[in-house]
Amino acid sequence: MSLPVHWVPSLLGVDAGALVELTGEEAHHAVAVRRLRVGEPVALTDGAGSRALGDVEATGKRLLAVRVHQVEQVAAAQPSFTVVQALPKGERGELAVELLTEVGVDRIVPWAAQRCVVQWRGERATKSQGRWVATSREAAKQARRAWFPQVDTLADTAQVGELLAGADLALILHEEATTPLARLQVPAQGSVVLVVGPEGGIGPEELAVLTGLAGSDPAGGRVHTVRLGAEVLRTSTAGAVAAGALMARTDRWG
Repeated sequence: MSLPVHWVPSLLGVDAGALVELTGEEAHHAVAVRRLRVGEPVALTDGAGSRALGDVEATGKRLLAVRVHQVEQVAAAQPSFTVVQALPKGERGELAVELLTEVGVDRIVPWAAQRCVVQWRGERATKSQGRWVATSREAAKQARRAWFPQVDTLADTAQVGELLAGADLALILHEEATTPLARLQVPAQGSVVLVVGPEGGIGPEELAVLTGLAGSDPAGGRVHTVRLGAEVLRTSTAGAVAAGALMARTDRWG
């Protein structure tokens, strides 16, 4: 069984033999929820590729002290995967983030699509994006990831088009597309950007903007509108399914 993973803000300068102390909510979760005890092995990560393995040396109400015996650097997986996620309603936003993180997506971009029922504005935007960040961090620990996804602030359609334009493989899930996702070749290196629309679908004008922006940049490949299959998935699950189908054909899952 793999070791439980806990997040620390930084592992800079930490070597074998060092004592790393976790405090606050992270320590409380380790001690009170996971019930880690002295002598148990544990993994620590900064979410940016550094991982420290060690044993619990001391615990307190909001304290976990770990004696490190090994530090390693985990290379970022290739190709990188970015999923642009149109805002789902209710708790389905957090569900989408959780699934995308567990699958292995490297970057999650919330998108204010025209047909989104939910709108992020002002203070709500800050709080909602914060929930996505927190959900992603917890899911990354559960998935034993050394690299945590980047969760962006809210993007508009023009910004999504720019992301597509710079990708080595640019994809938009669309139920009316004729190209199956399974037919596309996934690059071994570089970046894959996948756009997932809202429950009401991506509007024709929106689609024209996205494909037009992506096609206008000679450095980016042509954007592909693709379908998963005959079934129509919810926006909260489609991204994870599509990303998993693509990753299965790369060395990330090899």
